[in-house]
Amino acid sequence: MSNIPQVGQPAPDFSTPDQNDNLVSLDDFSGQWVVLYFYPKDDTPGCTTEAKDFTELTQEFSQLGAKVLGVSPDSGKSHCKFIDKHNLSITLLSDSEHELAETYGAWRLKKFMGKEYMGIARSTFLISTDKIIAYTWPNVKTKGHAQAVLKKLSELANS
Repeated sequence: MSNIPQVGQPAPDFSTPDQNDNLVSLDDFSGQWVVLYFYPKDDTPGCTTEAKDFTELTQEFSQLGAKVLGVSPDSGKSHCKFIDKHNLSITLLSDSEHELAETYGAWRLKKFMGKEYMGIARSTFLISTDKIIAYTWPNVKTKGHAQAVLKKLSELANS
């Protein structure tokens, strides 16, 4: 967990494909807030809840000048199915080699049913308009998370 970018540090740059195979980088959002959230897998219960919650609040995030980007190791094809199935309006990034997750400290040792393995730890980063880490949620519980991120963004964007 030591490599998680801290509040006040420059956000690590990235360039990775979205669900339509377009290359997306942090520079694309110059002057905008970015909500970068990492989740383990498309179309699983917690990940679906989180994606739908962010989708429901898309307009509120937009009004505050923020773009929501979800990141998982899934392929663009998987992301497209996930978006279509749940009518999602957020951008999903494919991080198949988990390079972006490693850069942001979201690729961690996990434990499940007595087994240890490396995987995505659900985490979210709020990146300011000048590409500085404004807030982090290193261990996210999905219920109410999108609302919590919106609340924090509102506080920071209006201060």
